[in-house]
Amino acid sequence: MPAPVGGKPTSTWIGTPGSPAQHDALAKLKQRAGEELFERMGTRLLDASLTEEALYELVHEELIRVVEAEAVPLSREERQRLIKEVTDDVIGYGPLQPLLDDEDVTEIMVNGPSQIYAEHRGRLALTGVRFSSEEHLRRVIERIVSKVGRRIDESSPLVDARLSDGSRVNAIIPPLAVRGSSLTIRKFSTDPFQVHDLIGFGTLSPEMAELLDACVKGRLNIIVSGGTGTGKTTLLNVLSSFIPIDERIVTIEDAVELQLQQDHVVTLESRPANVEGKGEVTIRDLVRNSLRMRPDRIVVGECRGGESLDMLQAMNTGHDGSLSTVHANSPRDAISRLETLVLMAGMDLPLRAVREQIASAVDVIVQLTRLRDGTRRVTHVTEVQGMEGEIVTLQDAFVFDYSAGVDPNGRFLGKAIPTGVRPRFTDRFRELGIELSPRVFGAAPAAAGQSFAAPSFTGGR
Repeated sequence: MPAPVGGKPTSTWIGTPGSPAQHDALAKLKQRAGEELFERMGTRLLDASLTEEALYELVHEELIRVVEAEAVPLSREERQRLIKEVTDDVIGYGPLQPLLDDEDVTEIMVNGPSQIYAEHRGRLALTGVRFSSEEHLRRVIERIVSKVGRRIDESSPLVDARLSDGSRVNAIIPPLAVRGSSLTIRKFSTDPFQVHDLIGFGTLSPEMAELLDACVKGRLNIIVSGGTGTGKTTLLNVLSSFIPIDERIVTIEDAVELQLQQDHVVTLESRPANVEGKGEVTIRDLVRNSLRMRPDRIVVGECRGGESLDMLQAMNTGHDGSLSTVHANSPRDAISRLETLVLMAGMDLPLRAVREQIASAVDVIVQLTRLRDGTRRVTHVTEVQGMEGEIVTLQDAFVFDYSAGVDPNGRFLGKAIPTGVRPRFTDRFRELGIELSPRVFGAAPAAAGQSFAAPSFTGGR
């Protein structure tokens, strides 16, 4: 999710100051210093017994000696920048390090060594940083993927991985990437967003937050739907924060991204095949195994294949309150997408049986959309009511109102409003003693600026 407007200004990724000649001289000095450092340290750079902090300290001290030996007149700022950039190249992520350190940057896209884009407060822009060569970029990619036991080479030229802070990484190299290696990093905040943050960003309304809190506590099965980069994982994190602390949660992901705050959490991660093509553990394998782990809740980071059938069967056989995400552009598209994914399981089920499984398993679809102004908004909260003939019937509880237009800065002024239709699942809330404010479905709209103050949401980031 983008940081709120008004965050700290940053210039670390705007570009390198100085004249072209000065920049070229510093680049050559940086290359010489890096080569000398590699020669001096040798295998110590690969010493697994050293912690990250100890390795950093060792490299930093040795690099100071290397720079002093160069006997090149440098200003204090040039000297500090040189040491930092060479350190980043040797044990960090090279020119990407300033972008990774900048809390306002939410996504980094590398299109070859000389073209790096960054998303800053919801807006994409070309940065002034670059890799020195394709080989330099490949070294950084290999450093990232090797730390999580993955590999990338000509026989396996694309990979999903993660950084130590949980940020999601996708890399693809030639020959698949024709114009040079491509790297995409989706950053996640070390301080996870809470429901108050999403309300502040305008992603959720207070009424929607109250309803979704009740849906999670009432053990409804929820699918978060949205396109790429709409904030599905962030919203899934927030929804999972509503799960009571005394329940056992099993999370299943391709690359670990979820940041659950509860104590009783088992985190499972899939594994690709090794060099010999053996040892693969798929999301579907993990979903099946999770059913033997006595979970109160199953949270699947994303349904993208045959595991969707196993997930639906789990939802239908006593594992209520499960959560997952799916790529789709509307609640109706999410149903169609689930149908397609279930058919990928290869069970040769009739379409009606698939739809009955979906209608019986899924209770709520929460639709996220990234609007033209760069903001992410929940545009639908939709109840799955059942089957009518051959069709899965849906009923919106909230829809986004676009009629308010945009402000002078191009930001949408609209918000999600209740349709006035009370979902059928609210009967379940009454049975469980879960109370909703009358204003949730539009009976008593909240005054402008009124904050959501349900007891379970006190606090913030």
